[in-house]
Amino acid sequence: MKIGIIGATGWLGSALGAGLLSRQIVRPGDLVLLNRSGPRPDYHGHADVTWARDVADLTAQSDVVVVSVRPEDWPGLALRAEGRLVLSFMAGVDARELARCGGRIVRVMPNAAAEIGGSYSPFWVAEGVTDADRDTVRRLLSAIGTTDELETEAQIDLMTALPGSGAAYPALMAVAMAGFMQAQGVSEPIAWRAAEAAVIGGARLLEGRISEAPAMVAAYRDYRGTTAAGLEAAEAAGFSRAVVAALEAATDKARRMAKGPA
Repeated sequence: MKIGIIGATGWLGSALGAGLLSRQIVRPGDLVLLNRSGPRPDYHGHADVTWARDVADLTAQSDVVVVSVRPEDWPGLALRAEGRLVLSFMAGVDARELARCGGRIVRVMPNAAAEIGGSYSPFWVAEGVTDADRDTVRRLLSAIGTTDELETEAQIDLMTALPGSGAAYPALMAVAMAGFMQAQGVSEPIAWRAAEAAVIGGARLLEGRISEAPAMVAAYRDYRGTTAAGLEAAEAAGFSRAVVAALEAATDKARRMAKGPA
């Protein structure tokens, strides 16, 4: 099976290509690549991948086409993919629009952790996608992390807002934490290390057991120590409401992108 990646040297396309090759899911000769800047002599340590001349050439050589470009670039691709399985990594381009290419449509929402093989990349399939196609999707996405199949296309917008945000919200929290420390006179390097201890080190305690988060919060509160005081102040200041507002705004943005200009 030949896999074509449009946007092969972009952020997500490159991560997928690297993962497929390093995990030997696809042989180099079965990987067909296209980007704006043109062929490269070395693609993640492989010179024997195939570089397409244009979108039509890539499609002609591929059984599966992965579209990993910005949503605003989609119309200019003029993709014709009859008989192909098409995986779209684009937010805001819905299945009805994608179906104009003639392929069997799967929408996927990877995140920034794809480059370290840690992306949670849920997918949704449109009408006509087979069980064999689903197996192909899962195998390809295993190159960049884990996946689940969603029940409705509307849930893709929710995934765009949450796992699709990658490190954005942890980074925002780290900025606030480090800023607080520096405002109290702590040197910048130490302030950042303190924030890293909370955001990165602390999160490791939840890795693999995230559903226990409510119990962990309750345990901190029950201890009635300094962290309990901080949690209560955060809630009083609207911490949870702010997170929900952020996710609602991001989801709304994804839905408005899908509708296009008014």
